[in-house]
Amino acid sequence: MEYFDTLLNELYKIAFILIPVLVSVALIVWLDRRIWGAVQKRKGPNVVGPFGLLQTVADALKYIFKEIIIPASSNKVIFVLAPVVTMTLALVAWAVIPFDNDLVLADINVGILYLFAVSSLGVYGIIMGGWASNSKYPFLGAIRSAAQMVSYEVSIGIIIINVLLCVGSLNLKDIVNAQQNLWFVVPLFPMFVVFFISALAETNRPPFDLPEAEAELVSGYQTEYSGMMYAMFWLGEYANILLMCAMGAILFLGGWLPLVDIFPFNVLPGPLWMILKILFLFFLFALVKAIVPRYRYDQLMRLGWKILLPFSLLYVVLTASYLFYFDKLPTKAF
Repeated sequence: MEYFDTLLNELYKIAFILIPVLVSVALIVWLDRRIWGAVQKRKGPNVVGPFGLLQTVADALKYIFKEIIIPASSNKVIFVLAPVVTMTLALVAWAVIPFDNDLVLADINVGILYLFAVSSLGVYGIIMGGWASNSKYPFLGAIRSAAQMVSYEVSIGIIIINVLLCVGSLNLKDIVNAQQNLWFVVPLFPMFVVFFISALAETNRPPFDLPEAEAELVSGYQTEYSGMMYAMFWLGEYANILLMCAMGAILFLGGWLPLVDIFPFNVLPGPLWMILKILFLFFLFALVKAIVPRYRYDQLMRLGWKILLPFSLLYVVLTASYLFYFDKLPTKAF
């Protein structure tokens, strides 16, 4: 009986994280479209429901009732598994995201490594979908995705080292609490910019949406997918975008900490501050999509390997040198 109660308690915690994430994905798609519409001086979704809020629900119902077509020449097992892997990996990463000092599903000491590992595995779903489709356009999109995500994960890893040098811990709560007096976005602002650009590339967002570039690849790795299998790719993509926004809020914007510790900022609850920061970063994501044209693939690789990576390495040296020279290295051991 005790085992059964423990299982129910864990399932309740998982549902407490997953259900808000899935609902947030639906709302964030609506927000995405509204921001594009505002930037491009058009309406965006405004017909289905009040302010168009039910447009995402209508799209979801369309995907649910749409026929799932599996190409005859595809590897059917891997073809079906690909969207499942993509969505699952995007959701399990939320287990370690703290929304307050005591509001986290799994408070592990290596939370940042867990996030980095899970986000790195996300490329497998795209590669599986592109290869299993047995079609040239999805295959080219999968190859592009593999090269792109691996390239920019290197920069993200170097950026995280800058934060860890300032904190001395891999625990996400420790990283947030280390920003009580000063958010890391101030001393590490160049790294925040590089992280934001790398997050765009990591989540295949414009101007780095080369794996699904409709101009030359029809729809890239998603070309052969339809119905709920396509929707699972879509859910995984937006869950990953929100995850990157949450990582940015934790690493650079003080997580659940208020803007300043004075009234009325300090009366807002910590989870609300965390959500507001995630929404702010997503607003920047949406603005970039509406404004910046798509890069060529050679420009994408050049930016990642010849500009962002050397700059990130240089900043690690500067950060470590500053902390060592002024005796500000954290005493807490990793």
